[in-house]
Amino acid sequence: MAAPIRVLLADDHTLVRRGVRLILDGEPDLTVVAEAGDGAEAVALARETEVDLAVLDIAMPRMTGLQAARELSRRLPGLRILFLTMYENEQYFFEALRAGACGYVLKSVADRDLVEACRAAMRDEPFILPGAERALVRSYLERHDRGDRLPERAVTDREEEILKLVAEGHSSKEIGELLFISAKTVERHRANLLNKLGMRDRLELTRYAIRAGLIEP
Repeated sequence: MAAPIRVLLADDHTLVRRGVRLILDGEPDLTVVAEAGDGAEAVALARETEVDLAVLDIAMPRMTGLQAARELSRRLPGLRILFLTMYENEQYFFEALRAGACGYVLKSVADRDLVEACRAAMRDEPFILPGAERALVRSYLERHDRGDRLPERAVTDREEEILKLVAEGHSSKEIGELLFISAKTVERHRANLLNKLGMRDRLELTRYAIRAGLIEP
């Protein structure tokens, strides 16, 4: 028999991780070898643990699943990435694809779809939540007929990192230490964010971060 698929599981809710682990470890060809409580921990674990597949939540502290996926795709191009999320949202779906993911599964149907999504990922086959294909294709074709492009991201990767940490209440000094940049650089990025998004203060940035799925309300 082939060795089981080694899975890294990242979600900031312990009970969710426990339930998902029970589902995956119950299959002979899947085994969870590492668990992370946020995106930054997931990236660190993926670099020091032999894993084949990363299953990531989208909204997590410090670094979101989307941010972690972009980092993992750069550092470990052979790693398969799958999103397990509560967000049935077209924008998140396309962001997940841009970030390097090969699948997108809703937590509400994880017991039904997650195992097959993991196997599809390892076969290099995309997995889209059942029922969503028609709506996504229709939306894409409508946008194409109008001559619209797929929605662009409003902020850069670095700005998104800083926006998330600002919204979580970190000071410029703390953010600088987490991202290995100076507090002055953090302040410059923060000012650029306020100007680019047409906002005035941390409260408005926090509301934007919630709408963007960077933090949970």
